[in-house]
Amino acid sequence: MPLTFHALTDAALPLILVSPDNLSAALGDLPDVARGWAQASGFKAGAGETLALPDPSGGIWGALVGLGSAKARARGRFTLAAARSKLPAEVFSLSAKHAPEADISTEALGWLLAGYRFARYVGDADAPQAALIAPGGIDAARIEACAAGEALTRDLINTPASDMGPVQLEAAARDLAAAHGASITVTTGETLLEGNFPMIHTVGRAAAQDPRLIDMTWGRAGPKLTLVGKGVCFDTGGLNLKPGASMGLMKKDMGGAATVLGLAQMIMALGLPVQLRVLIPAVENSVSAPAFRPGDILTSRKGLTVEINNTDAEGRLVLADALAFGAEAEPDLMISMATLTGAARVAVGPDLAPFYTDHDADAVALAGAAPGAADPVWRMPFHDPYEPMIEPGIADLDNAPAGGFAGSVTAALFLRRFAGETRYMHFDIYGWNPKPAPGRPKGGAGQGARALLEALPGMLNL
Repeated sequence: MPLTFHALTDAALPLILVSPDNLSAALGDLPDVARGWAQASGFKAGAGETLALPDPSGGIWGALVGLGSAKARARGRFTLAAARSKLPAEVFSLSAKHAPEADISTEALGWLLAGYRFARYVGDADAPQAALIAPGGIDAARIEACAAGEALTRDLINTPASDMGPVQLEAAARDLAAAHGASITVTTGETLLEGNFPMIHTVGRAAAQDPRLIDMTWGRAGPKLTLVGKGVCFDTGGLNLKPGASMGLMKKDMGGAATVLGLAQMIMALGLPVQLRVLIPAVENSVSAPAFRPGDILTSRKGLTVEINNTDAEGRLVLADALAFGAEAEPDLMISMATLTGAARVAVGPDLAPFYTDHDADAVALAGAAPGAADPVWRMPFHDPYEPMIEPGIADLDNAPAGGFAGSVTAALFLRRFAGETRYMHFDIYGWNPKPAPGRPKGGAGQGARALLEALPGMLNL
């Protein structure tokens, strides 16, 4: 079901967003029957509180939705989204006259995201839902583009590895490219060695589906923006096999790839004046005779050697070759996104998207843009004194430093070696909502994409 606003119609019912401070005034504006119903129902305008209002004939006149207190709003987001599933399947027109503090663009986005359903394997995709006319004063096309990009990301992550291996991830990238007139090339299997992508080949060579590097380009003018997404379609851990409890969510280990494709969808749909490139190393980290081993030393595209101390730290290996390749074209900005480390989750939990950059102005721009995009991020340090932790002595780099400290930081430092002198930003995302929230059902989730979309014009002087 497309996440879009409903066409303008004269039959729309009022949907009144109201804050607790303005509740009396809002009730005073209602027709007598609706006002009496609201008063008798004890409506208090709490965050997401929803009440359908009757008309004199017993039909539906409209509805009230509570905005909640400032404290309640700070503890969540997408207040209006909480109302969508509680409303009848009618068309509504939003009024925020009695909630002037509401961010209507954010609330409208949340409404659309609340319409997302992953119904590929069940039969309720076409279940009727309440619909909303685009509120006045918002950029409806931009909000719809953000919702479509997020839906793409969620669909890709939610699809199990049986239907979302490297082959299917390539197909999804090709579909996106075709929809927006982008160009795409794919280097697959043994040709990865011929093209000098040795670590992508090594990580993926034990799987049933061949590893590949997906390379999509779009736009012929403007700054060069390269997005690199980790596309590990399933991660067993390799010979350092994960325990079963840790393997259960590994269909989401291509969340970085899914997120950069979602961001690319937004950028292309909105026609941002950039030269966009998307690089996705797509592999499955499997166990079979050709699997790479602990103790192996790999030579990367950049020529740096890497000692393998844990085959379950494979994401940074495939990203390394892709980053080195991306840096060769000297982009103005290169961004990687990856479900890379459990250490990031320990540090900031599942909701925040930690990012790394050496460019303070980029960090300020991103942090400033994130609240307006309802897409929280948090800066982490490229801490140079930890560089020796990724230098094992027997090779240039160690893919899994011993000790357990600063795992997200050392992974980011590892990747920075391959970005070279390129202006670079790295996101260590989770890509998953562990429990449902308004506009964010349990399951796959994009993180950082909307914040980047908001920040890119300032970062790239668009």
